[in-house]
Amino acid sequence: MALDAGAVALPQGGRVLLLRPPEDVELPAGDVVAATGFKPVHDRLAARGVAVGPDPVPADAAVVFLPRAKAMSRDLIAQAIDAVPEGAPVVVDGAKTDGADAVLKLCRAIAPVGEVFSKAHGKCFAFPAPASAPPGWRAEATGADGFATAPGTFSAGGVDPGSRALADAMPPLSGAVCDLGAGWGYLAARLLQSPAVASVDLVESEHAALSCARRNVDDPRARFHWADATTWDGGPYDAVVTNPPFHQGRAADPSLGRAFIDAATRILAPRGRLWMVANRHLPYEATLRDRFAEIVVHRDGGGYKIVEGSPKPNRGKRR
Repeated sequence: MALDAGAVALPQGGRVLLLRPPEDVELPAGDVVAATGFKPVHDRLAARGVAVGPDPVPADAAVVFLPRAKAMSRDLIAQAIDAVPEGAPVVVDGAKTDGADAVLKLCRAIAPVGEVFSKAHGKCFAFPAPASAPPGWRAEATGADGFATAPGTFSAGGVDPGSRALADAMPPLSGAVCDLGAGWGYLAARLLQSPAVASVDLVESEHAALSCARRNVDDPRARFHWADATTWDGGPYDAVVTNPPFHQGRAADPSLGRAFIDAATRILAPRGRLWMVANRHLPYEATLRDRFAEIVVHRDGGGYKIVEGSPKPNRGKRR
Protein backbone atom coordinates (compact mmCIF):
# COMPACT_ATOMS: atom_id res chain seq x y z
CA MET A 1 0.00 0.00 0.00
CA ALA A 2 2.87 2.36 0.78
CA LEU A 3 4.44 1.55 -2.58
CA ASP A 4 1.14 2.12 -4.40
CA ALA A 5 0.66 5.44 -2.60
CA GLY A 6 4.19 6.57 -3.53
CA ALA A 7 5.19 7.00 0.10
CA VAL A 8 8.18 4.69 -0.41
CA ALA A 9 9.91 3.54 -3.59
CA LEU A 10 12.10 0.62 -4.63
CA PRO A 11 14.58 0.70 -7.52
CA GLN A 12 13.41 -0.66 -10.84
CA GLY A 13 15.38 -3.68 -11.98
CA GLY A 14 17.46 -4.02 -8.82
CA ARG A 15 17.56 -6.76 -6.24
CA VAL A 16 15.32 -6.24 -3.21
CA LEU A 17 16.21 -7.91 0.07
CA LEU A 18 13.36 -8.71 2.48
CA LEU A 19 14.50 -9.09 6.09
CA ARG A 20 12.34 -11.24 8.39
CA PRO A 21 9.24 -11.10 6.14
CA PRO A 22 5.99 -12.86 7.09
CA GLU A 23 5.23 -16.04 5.18
CA ASP A 24 2.29 -14.41 3.37
CA VAL A 25 4.21 -11.29 2.31
CA GLU A 26 3.05 -9.76 -0.96
CA LEU A 27 6.22 -9.81 -3.02
CA PRO A 28 7.30 -6.72 -4.96
CA ALA A 29 7.99 -7.20 -8.64
CA GLY A 30 11.47 -8.12 -9.85
CA ASP A 31 14.46 -9.82 -8.26
CA VAL A 32 13.49 -10.55 -4.65
CA VAL A 33 15.51 -12.40 -2.02
CA ALA A 34 14.60 -12.98 1.60
CA ALA A 35 16.48 -13.56 4.84
CA THR A 36 14.85 -15.06 7.91
CA GLY A 37 16.17 -17.10 10.79
CA PHE A 38 12.74 -18.64 11.51
CA LYS A 39 12.70 -22.02 9.78
CA PRO A 40 8.92 -22.45 9.33
CA VAL A 41 8.68 -19.14 7.45
CA HIS A 42 11.92 -19.92 5.59
CA ASP A 43 10.45 -23.20 4.33
CA ARG A 44 7.10 -21.69 3.34
CA LEU A 45 8.78 -18.88 1.41
CA ALA A 46 11.03 -21.40 -0.32
CA ALA A 47 7.92 -23.40 -1.27
CA ARG A 48 6.61 -20.24 -2.96
CA GLY A 49 9.79 -20.10 -5.06
CA VAL A 50 11.43 -17.26 -3.11
CA ALA A 51 15.22 -17.33 -2.82
CA VAL A 52 15.63 -17.39 0.95
CA GLY A 53 18.31 -18.11 3.54
CA PRO A 54 19.09 -17.35 7.18
CA ASP A 55 21.51 -14.52 6.37
CA PRO A 56 21.18 -11.40 4.21
CA VAL A 57 22.88 -11.08 0.83
CA PRO A 58 23.96 -7.92 -1.03
CA ALA A 59 21.08 -6.06 -2.66
CA ASP A 60 20.08 -2.73 -4.18
CA ALA A 61 17.35 -2.04 -1.61
CA ALA A 62 16.10 -3.63 1.58
CA VAL A 63 12.77 -3.95 3.37
CA VAL A 64 12.80 -4.65 7.11
CA PHE A 65 9.74 -6.19 8.76
CA LEU A 66 9.87 -5.28 12.42
CA PRO A 67 9.70 -7.98 15.10
CA ARG A 68 8.54 -7.33 18.67
CA ALA A 69 12.03 -7.19 20.22
CA LYS A 70 13.60 -3.72 20.01
CA ALA A 71 17.18 -5.05 19.97
CA MET A 72 16.27 -7.42 17.15
CA SER A 73 14.67 -4.56 15.20
CA ARG A 74 17.87 -2.51 15.45
CA ASP A 75 19.89 -5.52 14.36
CA LEU A 76 17.71 -6.13 11.28
CA ILE A 77 17.98 -2.49 10.24
CA ALA A 78 21.76 -2.65 10.71
CA GLN A 79 21.86 -5.77 8.55
CA ALA A 80 19.84 -3.95 5.88
CA ILE A 81 22.22 -0.97 5.92
CA ASP A 82 25.24 -3.23 5.58
CA ALA A 83 23.64 -5.20 2.72
CA VAL A 84 22.93 -2.24 0.40
CA PRO A 85 25.08 0.53 -1.12
CA GLU A 86 25.28 3.90 0.61
CA GLY A 87 22.24 5.95 -0.31
CA ALA A 88 20.14 2.94 -1.31
CA PRO A 89 16.62 2.79 0.11
CA VAL A 90 16.00 0.98 3.37
CA VAL A 91 12.27 0.51 3.94
CA VAL A 92 10.95 -0.25 7.42
CA ASP A 93 7.50 -1.74 7.94
CA GLY A 94 5.92 -2.63 11.27
CA ALA A 95 3.00 -2.45 13.63
CA LYS A 96 2.71 0.26 16.24
CA THR A 97 2.29 -2.46 18.86
CA ASP A 98 5.71 -3.79 17.83
CA GLY A 99 7.40 -0.45 18.49
CA ALA A 100 7.22 1.13 15.04
CA ASP A 101 7.03 4.66 16.52
CA ALA A 102 10.15 4.11 18.63
CA VAL A 103 12.03 2.65 15.66
CA LEU A 104 10.98 5.61 13.51
CA LYS A 105 12.52 7.95 16.07
CA LEU A 106 15.75 5.93 16.08
CA CYS A 107 15.97 5.99 12.28
CA ARG A 108 15.41 9.74 12.13
CA ALA A 109 18.50 10.13 14.31
CA ILE A 110 20.74 8.40 11.72
CA ALA A 111 19.26 9.39 8.34
CA PRO A 112 16.65 11.65 6.70
CA VAL A 113 13.37 9.73 6.76
CA GLY A 114 10.90 10.38 3.99
CA GLU A 115 7.11 10.28 4.12
CA VAL A 116 5.65 8.09 6.85
CA PHE A 117 2.75 5.98 5.61
CA SER A 118 0.32 4.97 8.38
CA LYS A 119 -2.48 2.46 7.95
CA ALA A 120 -4.25 -0.18 10.05
CA HIS A 121 -2.15 0.38 13.18
CA GLY A 122 1.06 0.11 11.18
CA LYS A 123 3.75 2.39 9.81
CA CYS A 124 5.96 2.21 6.75
CA PHE A 125 8.80 4.59 5.94
CA ALA A 126 12.12 4.68 4.12
CA PHE A 127 15.51 6.36 4.44
CA PRO A 128 18.75 6.35 2.39
CA ALA A 129 21.30 3.94 3.84
CA PRO A 130 24.21 5.63 5.61
CA ALA A 131 27.76 4.46 4.88
CA SER A 132 27.60 1.95 7.74
CA ALA A 133 25.29 0.78 10.47
CA PRO A 134 25.35 2.76 13.71
CA PRO A 135 27.70 1.35 16.37
CA GLY A 136 25.93 -0.97 18.76
CA TRP A 137 22.98 -1.71 16.50
CA ARG A 138 24.17 -5.20 15.52
CA ALA A 139 22.96 -7.76 18.04
CA GLU A 140 25.77 -9.78 19.55
CA ALA A 141 25.52 -12.89 21.66
CA THR A 142 25.49 -11.96 25.33
CA GLY A 143 25.97 -13.92 28.54
CA ALA A 144 23.11 -14.94 30.84
CA ASP A 145 23.50 -17.37 33.73
CA GLY A 146 26.76 -18.53 32.18
CA PHE A 147 25.22 -19.22 28.75
CA ALA A 148 25.45 -17.38 25.44
CA THR A 149 22.09 -15.95 24.37
CA ALA A 150 20.95 -13.62 21.59
CA PRO A 151 18.50 -10.69 21.60
CA GLY A 152 15.07 -11.67 20.34
CA THR A 153 15.42 -15.34 21.26
CA PHE A 154 13.28 -17.00 23.91
CA SER A 155 14.44 -16.27 27.47
CA ALA A 156 17.44 -14.25 26.30
CA GLY A 157 17.85 -12.74 29.77
CA GLY A 158 18.54 -16.02 31.55
CA VAL A 159 17.39 -19.57 32.15
CA ASP A 160 13.61 -19.91 31.78
CA PRO A 161 12.05 -20.97 35.12
CA GLY A 162 9.95 -23.62 33.38
CA SER A 163 13.00 -25.17 31.72
CA ARG A 164 14.87 -25.17 35.02
CA ALA A 165 11.89 -26.81 36.77
CA LEU A 166 11.71 -29.48 34.07
CA ALA A 167 15.44 -30.23 34.26
CA ASP A 168 15.24 -30.49 38.05
CA ALA A 169 12.24 -32.84 37.91
CA MET A 170 13.62 -35.34 35.39
CA PRO A 171 15.69 -38.32 36.46
CA PRO A 172 18.93 -38.93 34.51
CA LEU A 173 17.83 -40.09 31.06
CA SER A 174 19.45 -42.64 28.78
CA GLY A 175 19.66 -43.59 25.14
CA ALA A 176 18.73 -41.34 22.23
CA VAL A 177 17.06 -38.09 23.31
CA CYS A 178 15.43 -35.26 21.36
CA ASP A 179 15.25 -31.73 22.75
CA LEU A 180 12.28 -30.45 20.77
CA GLY A 181 12.45 -26.65 20.55
CA ALA A 182 15.92 -26.56 22.08
CA GLY A 183 16.36 -22.78 22.20
CA TRP A 184 19.90 -21.80 23.16
CA GLY A 185 20.61 -25.18 24.69
CA TYR A 186 19.95 -25.08 28.44
CA LEU A 187 17.92 -28.31 28.60
CA ALA A 188 20.35 -30.13 26.31
CA ALA A 189 23.27 -29.11 28.52
CA ARG A 190 21.45 -30.52 31.55
CA LEU A 191 20.49 -33.71 29.71
CA LEU A 192 24.08 -34.38 28.70
CA GLN A 193 25.15 -34.45 32.34
CA SER A 194 23.89 -38.05 32.30
CA PRO A 195 26.59 -40.42 30.97
CA ALA A 196 23.85 -42.86 29.94
CA VAL A 197 22.59 -40.44 27.27
CA ALA A 198 23.91 -41.68 23.92
CA SER A 199 22.88 -38.64 21.87
CA VAL A 200 20.81 -35.48 22.02
CA ASP A 201 19.24 -34.00 18.90
CA LEU A 202 18.68 -30.27 19.43
CA VAL A 203 15.81 -29.25 17.13
CA GLU A 204 15.29 -25.49 17.00
CA SER A 205 13.50 -23.26 14.49
CA GLU A 206 15.33 -19.99 15.33
CA HIS A 207 18.73 -19.84 13.65
CA ALA A 208 20.15 -17.35 16.16
CA ALA A 209 19.12 -19.51 19.12
CA LEU A 210 20.65 -22.61 17.55
CA SER A 211 23.90 -20.71 16.92
CA CYS A 212 24.01 -19.93 20.64
CA ALA A 213 23.27 -23.59 21.45
CA ARG A 214 26.33 -24.61 19.45
CA ARG A 215 28.41 -22.43 21.77
CA ASN A 216 26.67 -23.57 24.95
CA VAL A 217 26.65 -27.32 24.31
CA ASP A 218 30.18 -28.59 23.71
CA ASP A 219 29.64 -32.32 23.67
CA PRO A 220 30.20 -34.79 20.81
CA ARG A 221 26.89 -36.47 21.66
CA ALA A 222 24.97 -33.29 20.67
CA ARG A 223 23.60 -32.89 17.14
CA PHE A 224 22.15 -29.58 16.01
CA HIS A 225 19.21 -29.22 13.62
CA TRP A 226 17.77 -25.98 12.25
CA ALA A 227 14.26 -27.30 11.71
CA ASP A 228 10.58 -26.82 12.42
CA ALA A 229 9.97 -28.87 15.57
CA THR A 230 6.33 -29.47 14.65
CA THR A 231 7.33 -31.36 11.48
CA TRP A 232 10.56 -32.97 12.74
CA ASP A 233 10.75 -36.60 11.68
CA GLY A 234 13.91 -37.90 13.38
CA GLY A 235 14.17 -40.75 15.81
CA PRO A 236 12.89 -43.02 17.09
CA TYR A 237 13.91 -41.58 20.46
CA ASP A 238 14.02 -43.09 23.92
CA ALA A 239 12.94 -39.71 25.31
CA VAL A 240 11.63 -36.40 24.02
CA VAL A 241 12.09 -33.35 26.21
CA THR A 242 10.30 -30.10 25.43
CA ASN A 243 9.31 -26.69 26.73
CA PRO A 244 7.04 -25.78 23.80
CA PRO A 245 6.23 -22.21 22.81
CA PHE A 246 2.69 -20.99 23.25
CA HIS A 247 2.66 -17.59 21.56
CA GLN A 248 2.12 -16.65 17.95
CA GLY A 249 2.99 -12.97 17.95
CA ARG A 250 1.31 -11.42 20.98
CA ALA A 251 -1.58 -13.86 21.25
CA ALA A 252 -1.43 -17.09 23.23
CA ASP A 253 -1.80 -20.03 20.85
CA PRO A 254 -2.09 -23.45 22.58
CA SER A 255 -2.17 -25.13 19.18
CA LEU A 256 1.61 -24.70 19.04
CA GLY A 257 2.04 -26.81 22.15
CA ARG A 258 -0.40 -29.39 20.81
CA ALA A 259 1.68 -29.59 17.61
CA PHE A 260 4.78 -30.29 19.72
CA ILE A 261 2.88 -33.06 21.53
CA ASP A 262 1.86 -34.56 18.18
CA ALA A 263 5.47 -34.42 17.00
CA ALA A 264 6.62 -36.19 20.17
CA THR A 265 4.17 -39.06 19.67
CA ARG A 266 5.41 -39.41 16.09
CA ILE A 267 9.12 -39.64 16.92
CA LEU A 268 9.13 -41.56 20.22
CA ALA A 269 10.14 -45.22 20.28
CA PRO A 270 7.39 -47.60 21.48
CA ARG A 271 8.82 -47.55 25.01
CA GLY A 272 9.94 -43.92 24.85
CA ARG A 273 8.89 -41.21 27.28
CA LEU A 274 7.83 -37.61 26.86
CA TRP A 275 8.94 -35.03 29.42
CA MET A 276 7.21 -31.69 28.99
CA VAL A 277 6.79 -28.48 30.96
CA ALA A 278 3.97 -26.02 30.31
CA ASN A 279 2.29 -23.10 32.01
CA ARG A 280 -0.50 -24.37 34.24
CA HIS A 281 -3.26 -22.49 32.40
CA LEU A 282 -2.57 -24.07 29.01
CA PRO A 283 -5.22 -26.66 28.01
CA TYR A 284 -3.09 -29.60 26.92
CA GLU A 285 -4.74 -32.31 29.02
CA ALA A 286 -7.18 -33.56 26.37
CA THR A 287 -4.42 -33.85 23.76
CA LEU A 288 -2.12 -35.64 26.20
CA ARG A 289 -4.82 -38.12 27.20
CA ASP A 290 -5.59 -38.82 23.55
CA ARG A 291 -1.97 -39.33 22.50
CA PHE A 292 -0.49 -41.08 25.53
CA ALA A 293 -1.30 -44.30 27.34
CA GLU A 294 0.00 -43.09 30.69
CA ILE A 295 0.28 -39.54 32.01
CA VAL A 296 2.08 -38.65 35.22
CA VAL A 297 2.06 -35.07 36.50
CA HIS A 298 5.24 -34.62 38.52
CA ARG A 299 4.57 -31.03 39.48
CA ASP A 300 1.54 -28.79 39.34
CA GLY A 301 2.45 -25.58 41.09
CA GLY A 302 4.52 -22.44 40.89
CA GLY A 303 2.86 -21.63 37.60
CA TYR A 304 4.05 -24.79 35.82
CA LYS A 305 3.00 -28.37 35.25
CA ILE A 306 5.57 -31.05 34.43
CA VAL A 307 4.21 -34.05 32.59
CA GLU A 308 5.71 -37.45 31.80
CA GLY A 309 3.94 -39.59 29.23
CA SER A 310 4.33 -42.87 27.36
CA PRO A 311 2.76 -43.15 23.90
CA LYS A 312 -0.11 -45.46 23.10
CA PRO A 313 0.69 -48.60 21.08
CA ASN A 314 0.99 -47.98 17.33
CA ARG A 315 1.16 -44.20 17.87
CA GLY A 316 4.87 -43.97 17.14
CA LYS A 317 6.67 -43.23 13.91
CA ARG A 318 7.64 -46.85 13.20
CA ARG A 319 4.42 -48.69 12.33
